[in-house]
Amino acid sequence: MRRIQNLLARSLAILAMVTMAAQPVAAQSILRDAETEALLRDMAAPLITAAGLEPQNVDVVLINDRSINAFVAGGQAVYIHSGLIEAADEADEVQGVIAHELGHITGGHINRRSEGIGAATNISILSMILGAAAALAGSGEAGMGIMAAGQQAAAGRFLAFTRVQESSADAAGAEYLSKAGISGRGSLEFFRKLQNLEFRYARSQADEAEFSRTHPLSGDRIARLRENYIVDPAWDAPVNPALQSRFERVKAKLYGYQAEPGKTLQNYPETRQDIPARYARAYAYHKSALIEDALRETEALITINPDDPYFLELKGQVLLESGRPAEALEALRKASRLTLNEPLIASLFGHALIATEDQQNFAEAERVLRAAVAKDRFNPFAWYQLGVVYAAKGDMPRARLASAEQQVMSRQYELAIRSAGFAESGLPPGSPDWIRAQDIGLQARAELERLKERR
Repeated sequence: MRRIQNLLARSLAILAMVTMAAQPVAAQSILRDAETEALLRDMAAPLITAAGLEPQNVDVVLINDRSINAFVAGGQAVYIHSGLIEAADEADEVQGVIAHELGHITGGHINRRSEGIGAATNISILSMILGAAAALAGSGEAGMGIMAAGQQAAAGRFLAFTRVQESSADAAGAEYLSKAGISGRGSLEFFRKLQNLEFRYARSQADEAEFSRTHPLSGDRIARLRENYIVDPAWDAPVNPALQSRFERVKAKLYGYQAEPGKTLQNYPETRQDIPARYARAYAYHKSALIEDALRETEALITINPDDPYFLELKGQVLLESGRPAEALEALRKASRLTLNEPLIASLFGHALIATEDQQNFAEAERVLRAAVAKDRFNPFAWYQLGVVYAAKGDMPRARLASAEQQVMSRQYELAIRSAGFAESGLPPGSPDWIRAQDIGLQARAELERLKERR
């Protein structure tokens, strides 16, 4: 009987694992950078339009994870790991991935995962019932065999369902690339990179049992897609040179931000004087507290283009984070102006104004930060800085309201409830801020209840 109980427990565990496989990772950190977000928007826009969606309604979100992955998680958002940017050599490789993920969105694949889970669940539960019945009838070995077969069949049914979805997204992605006039060469090249990784780590999918694969064989996908791509009018379309140049900048920038400084300097040595190399080295030197070296690289970039807002942003960031906020103001003020108060750059500028500890700068900081959150409410850093400004003015209800905004986005729901309650009690009843405080409190309570239900 103990063996039967153990097998039942195993069956339930496998069923739970199949269910979890359908749920995207929810607790990964988002990496936000104004230049990178602008690039991803521009790379995705023609594909989103080709998919019949509205570019302003679809987000491309960068995940701070150096593994090679991309996914959708419901709604109209594509999540890309920073490792995917690092692995790609051409902008159209990333566009191929975005096109594939848009295929999941237009196919409603996340919403339809419940169909695959339901079918797998039914098989697993039925095998458990039949196996238990056989065991109770005196045939313990037969009962365990039925349960084991049921586990395998349930997992196989679900994984077969996901393979069909992946093939569907491949076909849709190829269609969107074609409509957007983007060659499929980049898509194929990225699949080859994935195939090489499989071989490198001795995990060739050809050696796996059919039922255990979540995706079709990489070789099969390449062969099938190539047949479509080579006859497509866009096959010989060149890579957009301006987009490629921007991609190389962002790739180097992300590498400098994430990699160990020594590794960055090895891959982007001083002998290279191009923009991507200087970008990467500036971050490496900054991370190593070699501030003058970092500033030398940023000044060289600004000399190349004095009106590039992202070069100015980098200079301001280096100065601010090195304890020289007053020196950072000029560069950040100009970067904010050139980008029409882009929220992430404006937030950094507001932070620098506050960090000077000069009360004469606080009025400008409030104006800049209010403009930032008006354009992007989902910016916890800007809300935190705005709360600092309100507190300095003695406007504690609005300071606590800003804190509540930041806390609910940071999943600090109990703190958000307290901050929202304090704000509500001190704000004029019926005012927009008073209503917003109530809304945050309700939202935080609902999220807490949802967490309790999951536990």
